[in-house]
Formats: sequence, structure tokens, C-alpha cells
Amino acid sequence: MLSRSPGTARRAVLALTAAALAFTALPAAAAEAASDPLARYHRQHLTWKSCVLGPDDPTGKELEQAGARCADVTVPLDYSDPGGRTITVAISRIGATDTRHRVGPLLLNGGGPGGPSLGDPPWVRDAMKDVAARYDVVGVDPRFIGRSTPLDCRWPTGSAWRGAGEDRAGFDRMAAFSKDLADRCRTHAGDALPHATTRNTARDMDVIRAALGERRISYLGYSYGSYLGEVYASMFPRRTDRVVLDGVIDPDRYTARLWRGVEASNRHALRGWASWAAARDATYGLGGTRGEVLAAVERVRSAAVRTPLRLGDHRLDEHVMPVVVLNGLSQHNDDTYGDFAQGVRDMLRASQGQRVTASPWLARVLEFVLTGTDSPYGSAQTAIVCGDNAAPRDPEVYWRDVLRTRAEDPLFAPVTNNLNPCAFWDRPRERPTRIRGDLPALLVNATGDPRTYYDGAEAVRARWPSSRLVTLKGADQHAVYGAYGSACVDDAVNAYLATGRLPARDIDCAARVERHSP
Repeated sequence: MLSRSPGTARRAVLALTAAALAFTALPAAAAEAASDPLARYHRQHLTWKSCVLGPDDPTGKELEQAGARCADVTVPLDYSDPGGRTITVAISRIGATDTRHRVGPLLLNGGGPGGPSLGDPPWVRDAMKDVAARYDVVGVDPRFIGRSTPLDCRWPTGSAWRGAGEDRAGFDRMAAFSKDLADRCRTHAGDALPHATTRNTARDMDVIRAALGERRISYLGYSYGSYLGEVYASMFPRRTDRVVLDGVIDPDRYTARLWRGVEASNRHALRGWASWAAARDATYGLGGTRGEVLAAVERVRSAAVRTPLRLGDHRLDEHVMPVVVLNGLSQHNDDTYGDFAQGVRDMLRASQGQRVTASPWLARVLEFVLTGTDSPYGSAQTAIVCGDNAAPRDPEVYWRDVLRTRAEDPLFAPVTNNLNPCAFWDRPRERPTRIRGDLPALLVNATGDPRTYYDGAEAVRARWPSSRLVTLKGADQHAVYGAYGSACVDDAVNAYLATGRLPARDIDCAARVERHSP
């Protein structure tokens, strides 16, 4: 949720086009159109082709090696005008090999919103193990994302989210920054913005279902993808088969201010990482105890408040430094912890006036946040969030929230309570989806998830008594199945995908045992 998906955002900067697809000729087309205004989309012929776009396309090559083929699905830009302008949604598919026991398609969404999922089938099939043979595993780049018809506001950043700063002048700068981003979207993508919504993405999923020739689809959604799954199942309740939601969003708390409420879980994740780093002080030099490591992070924050830190060609100020920390806290493993520790070490050295070349992880985050390289990603992400829910329009609402929460949490609260472009966005065309009162789904969440915090998963479990919850206890991990390495979680999900039967009761799984310093 509101972070980059494991795959990097596609960087094609293209104009929104009214791409048309050759549809199959239908008998009695006029009569069918009257009974089903989407008939030509539901009955379209998909042309499957190589997923490789060129010599410098690692995603396409990985898909090709895994046996995937790709296609473009045509959907209406505006579902209230299905005879009007069209856009394309890019999909990939690795077909079932056990055709005798085939279940059907499993559609994937890796979250974001704004994250491409077309490249996900190979690693998801690895996580599925033997049960993968019974599914067509289908990756989807949702509308306006990745290889689908893009939406690009030509931003100077890949992320709309910033910290409010230390004073009113800093907050006012961020208000002007957010308004500028919203204005750029109106200028460069205004005709597409009203149609960048989760409801329309769900409608696209149902067109994909029909174009694949299927009565029902199974679904695996991570993070924001859990909310997309909730919306799809509510809009098309008879079209779902097996549903897995990993990193569960409580739909009642899905708003244009998605970050609010994650402060405690991020503080917990930061403390866990600090203990890990303290146990490796000889490597990273951030301090020999958790308290010393946290003090180093605070020194970086305070220094960035006084004057921007120089890291190569980038300047890291009070508004961006907390966003960098948030980007470092989502995965609970040695590799990502180590990347983050190197990044903090770089920032600490810069705060001491040293000349620093940012380590690879930090360099990528700074490029993402401080340049327009990933403008299409941030543009689409923000358009969906703002298009789904109206935000408070008065900047004073946000300023009061920042003042109220900053004392307890000076690092995260000024980000999670700050305003964003949604405060300057046009009102959504549709009301938020009323999520159905019961869904037989398998829910997965870690207790320390710093993005989709565990309370949300518990709320959805209470709302849907026919569902089951698989809990990874003691891990600060966002997205668990196939990502964290818990055999307990992976086996529970695979058993459900294999049989279609939910566990008799909720399942608790233990995190890996790690040694930390105090």
C-alpha cells in the first residue's frame, strides 16, 4: 500500500491513445449489444504473443523463460459509454499443465496502487509449488499502469507523499507541492483521471474473465490488491472462485489518507530493524544497542531539518527523509534490513558533512522520490487513491492533525497526517463500493505489518465470518505468501488453492527466530 511493488514501474511515457482491437464478428450483434452493452469486449479475440518487448526487457525474458504469453485486452475508458474511447490492459499467462484437474485462471495483483503485476506469474507459480500446474496464472498490469495504456502527469517525482516539515512554512511548501502535482495531472491527463478508479479496475478484471472464456476467476491480491479483491467480489459476487487476500486492508479505512493509522506499526518495525542493526554494529557502525541505532536515525532527521543533506546529486530535506525511512520498512529479512542499514549509514555520514555516494538501495529510493523517472507510477497511484475517495479540502484539517500527532511521533506522523494531491483533486465520479457483508476468502497478514496493519485484517475477519485468517506472528513483514519464506503460511494458502476448502479454523504461524541486541 502506497509503496513501490517488488517490480519497478514501467517507464514508457506515451500519450493516452484510443487503441482499438479487432473484435470477432458476432451474429445478431445489435440485439446482443442491447442485452449486454459490453458484449464486444466480453467476446473479443485475444492475440497471444511473446512477452519480450526488446533486447533490454528482463521482465519479458523472465516471462518467456517461464513459458508465458502476453496479450492486450481492450476495455472501455468510460464504462458508462462503452461505445466510446477504448484503452488496453496488458496481461500475461502461464497456462495450466495438469489440464485434467484444471481449476481455472488465477488473476494476480501486487498492490500499490500503481504496481504492475504482469511480471508476477513466474515467482507466484514457484510459491504455489505443485498446485500451480492446475491454474492458468495470469499477471495483470491494471489500467494506466505498466504496459497497459499509461497515465502520466509528468511529475518531477515518483511519489506524491512527503512529510509536513517542522513548521508552518514547511507545511505550506508541501501544500503548494501537492497542488502543483494535482494541477499537472489535470493538464496532462485530465481526460483519464475520472476513470482511474478501483471500481473500473474491477470492471476490467471482469472483462478479462470473459475474454478468457471463463465463468469464474480465482484471485490473489497483495496489499492494495486486497481492497481490489474486496471490490471485485462485491461488484461481481458470482464470478469469484478461490480468493486469497494477503496484507489485508479494512475497506472502512480505505480513504484518500491511507497512511493514517500506520504510525505505531512503523515504529515497531523501526525498533525491530534497529535491534538487528545493533547486533551488526561492526558492519554498519550505527550503534551497539537498539537505543543507539534509533538515536542515529534521529540525528539524521534533525540534521535534515537544519539543512538538506547532500547525497551525490540529490538533496535530502526534512520532507523527504521520513519518506526514505518508510520505504525501508516493509520487508523483514536480512537483505532488506542490510540495504536499509547501509542507507541510514550513508545519510548519517552526509549529516556529518562527509561526501557520500549513496548505496544502491538508497540511490534507487532517491531517484524514485526526487526525480521524474517514475512519474507514471506516482501519477497512476495517486489518481486511483484520489479517484476512489474524496479528501478533506481544507489544508487546516491536515495541519491540525500534524500538530496533534507530531509530539508523540516526530518522524512518521508528519507524513501519515500530511496533505497530498487528493486535497486539490476533482471529486470522484462514483461513491466508494459498498463491500459485501460476507466473503469466503483466505486472509493472510503478519502481526507487525507496517503497511496494512494487523488490526485491519482482524476487522475484515470479523466482518466475514465465513473467511479464515492466517496470521504470521512476530514478523514486521508486508506481503507474506511466497515472499517471507514461511512454510506454515505457504502450505495453508496452497492447500486452499488445491482443494477450494478453507481451513476449519484460523491458523497462527510463527516467525523465524532471530537474535537481537537489547
